[in-house]
Amino acid sequence: MDLYKRIKKEDKVIYKAIAGEWERQADGLELIPSENYTSPAVMEAMGSILTNKYSEGYPNRRYYGGNEFIDQIETEAIERTKKIFGVPFANVQPYSGSPANLAVYVAICKPGDAVMGLNLPDGGHLTHGWKYSATALFYKSIPYHVREDGRIDMEEVRKLAHEHKPKLIWVGATAYPYLYDYKSFMEIADEVGAFVAADIAHVAGLIVAGAHPSPAAHAHIITTTTHKTLRGPRGGIIMTTARGIAKDAELAQRIDKAIIPGLQGGPHNHQTAAIAIALKEAATPAFKSYGKQIVRNAKALAESLKKNGLKLVSGGTENHLLLLDLVPVFGPGGGHFASDALEIAGMTANKNTIPKDPGSAFYPSGVRLGTPALTTRGMKEAEMKKVGEWVARAIQEAHKYRLPTETKDRPAYLEKAKKELKRNTNLKKIRQEVRIFCKKYPLPHLART
Repeated sequence: MDLYKRIKKEDKVIYKAIAGEWERQADGLELIPSENYTSPAVMEAMGSILTNKYSEGYPNRRYYGGNEFIDQIETEAIERTKKIFGVPFANVQPYSGSPANLAVYVAICKPGDAVMGLNLPDGGHLTHGWKYSATALFYKSIPYHVREDGRIDMEEVRKLAHEHKPKLIWVGATAYPYLYDYKSFMEIADEVGAFVAADIAHVAGLIVAGAHPSPAAHAHIITTTTHKTLRGPRGGIIMTTARGIAKDAELAQRIDKAIIPGLQGGPHNHQTAAIAIALKEAATPAFKSYGKQIVRNAKALAESLKKNGLKLVSGGTENHLLLLDLVPVFGPGGGHFASDALEIAGMTANKNTIPKDPGSAFYPSGVRLGTPALTTRGMKEAEMKKVGEWVARAIQEAHKYRLPTETKDRPAYLEKAKKELKRNTNLKKIRQEVRIFCKKYPLPHLART
């Protein structure tokens, strides 16, 4: 690799780690559904001179001087967001998705107000009111759940909403393989006077591509990260819809104030520029084709996994991600064994809870997989068949392991299992097959040298 010459010269320790990460990404299959590869233009913006400038405030309303060009960049990012998502207002300054979500609470809730969100073990997000999150420490969190088939239990949502009268209802998740029924959530919110915030972090790119329904007509607020399926830098955006402004004419101003001075200082201007570039890329016909291919690939991967004997929560997927139920393979808490085996075999995934998990959040019984990154590299349905076979083979190599009943025995057992898996010749063979396969699908950044 001959890309980071200055770093190589000035800091060999950091250069070595960056070079190692480059090789890891290039020679392996990225199956985590929240990860993706940016374009070279986005990467250039992230490393640009814009990182040197302080810009507290908003375009034409800054506390610092010298922001004429920063104002141009942020205004462009805002206008591109409004156009691509069909909304009247956007704030592009959140540092990431979690700060964006916290800003929503600050904008419309008071400490102690009731809020609702999908339960974390059922596929929800920490910032939607999980008990260890600040969003549950400062607000009264009322989690809702999924049914036996893995779909959100809308009857329970309505019952809980009428019982607790929440100020805010979240729609969104991190491990939910279905489309979201935004319209039904809006109907329930209207019945109790709540705000609906749609967290589209995972599906933003699919929405832009027309591969997933948009919440613009059925939510008051929309939040998103800008990486994941949108394929931009790590960042966040908060939007208000026409419906939101109709409910609260000052909603946009409340959100601006929640970001600064409420939660943040100066925006990361290099990040804002990179977001603007990613949004321009997302407005192209090529991106729409990409988003639709993500979903086709996810469905093809699901079929391959099932054909190779693995069980999926919901039996398949309607979006970009899949959730493996590994209880039939390992019993409770086998996510560690599967994710370790996959990583050793050159495939990166993440252990994850499944609905009504017999394990725990620390020792989950599932693994979450996704297709955004593989699709960026140009892979299609035929390649997903092969990936599914590799996943099944790798997990089979770990099938003998069982999580100890006693919690105190688990760390040592997991460490021993991982050491044994690293010596597994079949996993090493898969790793070599994956490495050869990946050379046909180079990363989109720059050609390796």
